[in-house]
Amino acid sequence: MTRLTNTLKTTALLATLTVLLVLAGRWFGGTQGMLIAFLIAVLMNGGAYWFSDKLALSMAGAREVDRYEAPRLYQMVAQLAQRANLPMPRVYLIDSAAPNAFATGRSPKHGAVAVTTGLLQLLNDNEVAAVIAHELGHIKNRDTLISTIAATFAGAVAILADMAQWALLLGGFGRHDDEGEDSGVAGVVGGLLLILVAPIAATLIQLAISRTREFEADAAGATISGEPLALASALRKIEAWKQQLPLATNPAMANLYIINPLDGGAIVRLFSTHPPTEERIARLEQMAFHRRALVW
Repeated sequence: MTRLTNTLKTTALLATLTVLLVLAGRWFGGTQGMLIAFLIAVLMNGGAYWFSDKLALSMAGAREVDRYEAPRLYQMVAQLAQRANLPMPRVYLIDSAAPNAFATGRSPKHGAVAVTTGLLQLLNDNEVAAVIAHELGHIKNRDTLISTIAATFAGAVAILADMAQWALLLGGFGRHDDEGEDSGVAGVVGGLLLILVAPIAATLIQLAISRTREFEADAAGATISGEPLALASALRKIEAWKQQLPLATNPAMANLYIINPLDGGAIVRLFSTHPPTEERIARLEQMAFHRRALVW
């Protein structure tokens, strides 16, 4: 039921982004303005989709390892990938004492899993396996594709907002709509809303989609590893260590990691790419309770 709810929520959020894009396009330049911005966003995000894995791994300072250099890690990934019915992903290590991990790749055939050396030192084998299973859950659920679709629509809205800002500065509002009628005050008000509100709304929706996908990956990871409590324990340890030893990373990559490596106050949490760790742990503990109840 929870998985169905999360799927419906993701679909609804993507639909909302679509509606926001349509309205933003109509406000700025009618159908033509909407199509131009959408095509630009598709080209931008299409490039990011094809090359994002290489870029993310490079920005993280990850290096690929094989079964001889990291036998424990490599064997664990291989076993879990087989259990998840996934192709063997590439395996990467990040030389950092801060415990964390992420997955990337545009499809299961191009998947990659990266973990920090600190994660391997801090967690026991069951916890490491649970973290890897979570990342394989992202790959299995094609979260990279979903995130790219969301980024495409959010990017198109941002482009329209930039265009609207320049048009307003150059006197482009009250402009004409598709029927050639002057939009007058309504055009100015619509333009201001497009500039001020639409990009924030699109970003919040995009982040909400990211948070929903984290819940899905937690559930998938717990199923793959068979150890929801091990994943809950791993999340608790990584969250605690984040306060003491934050991971030095580009903010643009924060959404990839199993725990957001960046920290901040309430406003920052509003724009967080991850749901609260306490809520994720509570869901995993509930999942473990239901499993025990079925066994009894």
